[in-house]
Amino acid sequence: MNKSVLFAFLFIQSIMNAQITERSLSSEKWQFKNTQEQKWLPAKIPGTVHLDLMDNKIISDPFKDENEKKVQWIENEDWEYQTRFNVSSKELQNEHIDLVFNGLDTFSEIYLNGKLLKKTDNMFRKWEIPVKEFLKEGDNELKIKFGSAVNEGKELAGKILFTMPESPRSFVRKAQYQFGWDWGPRLVTAGIWKDVELRFWNNAALKNIKIEQKSLTKQQAELNIQAEIFAEKEGEYSISINTQSNKFQLKKGVNKIKIPFKISNPKLWQPNGWGDPNLYDIKVSLQKDSKILSEKNERIGLRTIELIQEKDQAGKSFYFKVNGKPLYAKGTNWIPSDSFSPRITKEKYRKLINDAKDANMNMIRVWGGGIYEDDEFYKACDENGILVWQDFMFAGSFYPADEDFLNNVKEEVKDQVNRLQNHPSIALWCGNNEIDEAIVNWGYQKQFKYSKNDSLQVWKDYKKLFHEVIPTTMKETLTPDKNIYWPSSPSIGWGHQESLTEGDSHYWGVWWGEQPFEMYNEKVGRFMSEYGFQGMPGLDAVKSMFSGTPDLSLQNPVVKAHEKNTRGWDIIAEYMKRDYKTPADFVKYNYISQLLQARGMRIAVEAHRRAKPYNMGTLYWQLNDCWPVVSWSSIDYQGNWKALHYQMKRSFEQQVILVDEKEGFFNFYAVNDGLKHFSDVKLDIKAVSFEGKVLKETVTDLKGKMLETILRFKPLEIRSLIPETDRNKAFLQFTLRNNDGKAIAVNHHFFSKPKDMQLTKPTLKIRKIAANEIEIFTDVLAKDVYLMGDTHFSDNFFDLLPGSSKKIKLSKPLENIEVMSLWDTLH
Repeated sequence: MNKSVLFAFLFIQSIMNAQITERSLSSEKWQFKNTQEQKWLPAKIPGTVHLDLMDNKIISDPFKDENEKKVQWIENEDWEYQTRFNVSSKELQNEHIDLVFNGLDTFSEIYLNGKLLKKTDNMFRKWEIPVKEFLKEGDNELKIKFGSAVNEGKELAGKILFTMPESPRSFVRKAQYQFGWDWGPRLVTAGIWKDVELRFWNNAALKNIKIEQKSLTKQQAELNIQAEIFAEKEGEYSISINTQSNKFQLKKGVNKIKIPFKISNPKLWQPNGWGDPNLYDIKVSLQKDSKILSEKNERIGLRTIELIQEKDQAGKSFYFKVNGKPLYAKGTNWIPSDSFSPRITKEKYRKLINDAKDANMNMIRVWGGGIYEDDEFYKACDENGILVWQDFMFAGSFYPADEDFLNNVKEEVKDQVNRLQNHPSIALWCGNNEIDEAIVNWGYQKQFKYSKNDSLQVWKDYKKLFHEVIPTTMKETLTPDKNIYWPSSPSIGWGHQESLTEGDSHYWGVWWGEQPFEMYNEKVGRFMSEYGFQGMPGLDAVKSMFSGTPDLSLQNPVVKAHEKNTRGWDIIAEYMKRDYKTPADFVKYNYISQLLQARGMRIAVEAHRRAKPYNMGTLYWQLNDCWPVVSWSSIDYQGNWKALHYQMKRSFEQQVILVDEKEGFFNFYAVNDGLKHFSDVKLDIKAVSFEGKVLKETVTDLKGKMLETILRFKPLEIRSLIPETDRNKAFLQFTLRNNDGKAIAVNHHFFSKPKDMQLTKPTLKIRKIAANEIEIFTDVLAKDVYLMGDTHFSDNFFDLLPGSSKKIKLSKPLENIEVMSLWDTLH
């Protein structure tokens, strides 16, 4: 044989047996334009049309001023994106070349060298298209045309014989929050919002890896590695799992195989507060004739999780059992952390999840009106011991159930479940947010004058989608150990008594119903998955609302435009009037609004925790923001902790001592969410004046009783501790101690509302200990100390008790620190 022919033959053979390779097309030179225009402009991938228009100075930043109103035209336009890229002769020698879009938003047509390859209609799906036959050596042109999601949605809505609420958003499979929410702007995007790549492979490829946990003991974890493999040719192949190798005879086409795999002396993945979230790397490699064809890496955690619902005298329990033990869920709800999701960085995901961990949380609910988050979000949850309640992306509306829509959803569920199922953080999959409640409680049928048949159709469509298609698809896709499904959150609307005796609850009598904060003490369900109250963002976030010099005034139209709830300012003002004196100064108003929010959520969380084990979960609304806004969040868009987040860190401690007032008595509760138990606990109680004088002191003990989860102390008559005349100028200080006298938990309680407190002006002094640490001192009670400066304070918005000091860490050195307390707003 001719040497050159032999060399070419051997080269082609080596290419054919080479490992799968991927080449990003995101970094190519991309352009975009309005379909009505001729001029192409530079674009960035991943991205959105709004970001590209901003980069090209066509529009101003919609987060600033009142610019949101000026960009609404974008959602009604059609847009095109294109790039050119070279393909070498070597690349073309691969047997298979796939064009992979990890995310297209939303209605698009994909053209390669003028050939229409695919039409897409779902932002949440992955699109893989075999393209070898359409590629050519040298220059290739890729073009994607995006149709307006609003116009497409209207066309789909027009095919329904009755009016659907929130039309057209419920007809399009894209992020629902983009159509506007009561905390977010209306910015309906289009574009290539995730990476684009060419994938080259030969002979065979691993398509999907599922890791099933069959059994778990202290001695051994028994797993099944389930591999889906596409083979071009039948034959003998090897599959290696870490160092273990197995040989298989594969047929041509799709092969599904199971490989047993064992881990000796396994270390458990534990939720935050229970131990380390131990992780294991599983590397799966497909080989033929000693050549690696395809590899996948998975990172798993070994844990068991169950959703326990058992009938009891009150109704039915609802809690998670993790590694065989009941877990009290403490956490929050998550929305997308930017209106333009390609802008959410790995660092932002990591910071927000670390902030949740630092606030003693162990669960986050991913709300159903946003997006299935990036892999980085779930990796961060895995590594920080944060369990994830994962909604499917449906929220607050009615949804169609025609064949095309259901098939589209089915593929969406497959894509997302396959992508996420190996993450140990995923605790539960939930069908939707508030759709059962919307159908039953929100009065849309009356508003849109539905006939009886229309109403029946809505319910029939709901059942078809959330009780049949999604759970059936999950069962077909997930391994049995990961298939925990809950059709709708909440299961019963907050106006119904059963909402507090079974299932999960969204309680909005506070805020929407304008009930007093104290109503949280009465409205306690089995698992509180949503409740909340608004507060202003930090001053930095308020200033970022302006493109020019900020005008910090409640009457400023820019500030007003960054409150998306139509009655938000009025509700905040009404609650503030109840509990505080309303300041005229903007900085002080901002401060008090944050205290108000934290006060309400503290009352809620403490009521929930006192009700343990009747209540076994509290997830407040919400952790984060998608733009600078007055909202329910505990961390603003700039990443600053609001007073609420500092309060949640305190309220979510593993061991707490809590008190409530009822019928002239104090009831004290020792609550323990940790795995360590405490014996012979006792409680030191002091009534203390704001100047620091101890007015009364008593000790209560529970000898012989073990603090495992919760203990209730004998009620104490309030008047035995303090006369009514002193209650505006004193507080209760109480410490829970172990049998060796060591403090387990400390807390304090005020007898009156903040506006009625007869506070003395504190003398606050700050001493610098190190570049990144200070100590703050006071002579008398300093209520709600607020440290201000361009740094993150390890604690803030705290009470500094008379004659005490507190050490505070700073995220970066700061020379000038301003300080304020509640006294400053009352005088």
